[in-house]
Amino acid sequence: MSEPLRLGIAGLGTVGMGVVKIAQAHAAMLERRAGRPIKITAVSARDRTRNRDADLSGYAWENDPVALARREDVDLFIEVMGGDNGPAKASTEAAIATGKDVVTANKALLAHHGQALAETAESAGRVIRFEAAVAGGIPVVKALTEGLAANEIRRVMGVMNGTCNYILTRMESAGLAYDQVFEEARQLGYLEADPNLDVGGIDAGHKLSLLAAVAFGTRVSFDAVELEGIGRVSIDDIRRAADMGYRIKLLGVAQMTGRGLEQRMSPCLVPADSPLGQLQGGTNMVVLEGDSVGQIVLRGAGAGQGPTASAVMSDVIDIARGIRVSTFGQPAATLCDAIPAKATAPAPFYLRMALSDKPGALAKVATILGDAGISIDRMRQYGHEDPTAPVLIVTHRTTREAIDHALSRLPATGVVEGDAVAIRIETV
Repeated sequence: MSEPLRLGIAGLGTVGMGVVKIAQAHAAMLERRAGRPIKITAVSARDRTRNRDADLSGYAWENDPVALARREDVDLFIEVMGGDNGPAKASTEAAIATGKDVVTANKALLAHHGQALAETAESAGRVIRFEAAVAGGIPVVKALTEGLAANEIRRVMGVMNGTCNYILTRMESAGLAYDQVFEEARQLGYLEADPNLDVGGIDAGHKLSLLAAVAFGTRVSFDAVELEGIGRVSIDDIRRAADMGYRIKLLGVAQMTGRGLEQRMSPCLVPADSPLGQLQGGTNMVVLEGDSVGQIVLRGAGAGQGPTASAVMSDVIDIARGIRVSTFGQPAATLCDAIPAKATAPAPFYLRMALSDKPGALAKVATILGDAGISIDRMRQYGHEDPTAPVLIVTHRTTREAIDHALSRLPATGVVEGDAVAIRIETV
């Protein structure tokens, strides 16, 4: 009989307990598929007395995850505590130093320290796997590192934070303002302890930076991700975008251009009838575009106990089978430094503004746009009772620089009330 693969799990929250439940419920199936038994030998968490609705009595307990990582009866260290430093980083480093492979669901840790950790692990003949860190149960890392390994990846795009997608789709379906749905999401437990990780785009930005490293063979460069959250998206924007045939998504896009690597996580309009436009609730979707395969769309649960624990265990099974893939799909030492590039590729834009009810107001706006080299594709003006009227404009392809230049000149016209809203329209 083959020797068992012995697991040590650091973190017994939602994901960690999901791993425990899969290991307990499917032990025989996992052994058949992995070719050897997979057994949990030790665990660690902050509170030993907490009721976790599972029998943990058969496992050794360590209060310190670093001590767990150093145990001789642990072959594979599973880090599901979270956090970009502190115990997560220290225990991962300890596991590598004592000759263990690592499986983690911690996107923040890898977004900030992934390059150094990968180099250290690979120089020691160890691997770090992180399928669970990106898009929950969707096997996107495996798709890039294995299924699409023969492709030059042209673009990675997707909705990678289920909480934001829930908020935006709930605003549309219920006609509620952002603040109302934000509070609803908080009460339902959908938000992180620091909500800005979700609604500020940081969590999704971590994921995008990891996918970009795998897709383009570059060092992880989270600091170069252009981040804009959903806090400024209004119910008016959602309604007006729908009238024009679009939906608003917090969309991550990474692509290699002649200027360098573009990475942006921001609200975008997508066609309502596109796969991304039809994505509802907390579901995630990642779109991969390769030179040989074309476009691949992966859709599924982006969070939750079952989906994320499933992704953790998929990495565990690969390691049990002897499958050893470099952390980012190629040796870490061969990854190149990404030259950060701003998103200057032309695209259509959605503009919303409130115009004063004055003769020639619309002509003045059109002149400003024309002077900036922006042409109008479609325009819609709504009836009004106030002294101002809402106007929507969809432009032809233009640059963000041209849009910003035009917006900076609109106040001088004297016909635009408040700040105009500009949101990029992404082709899918």
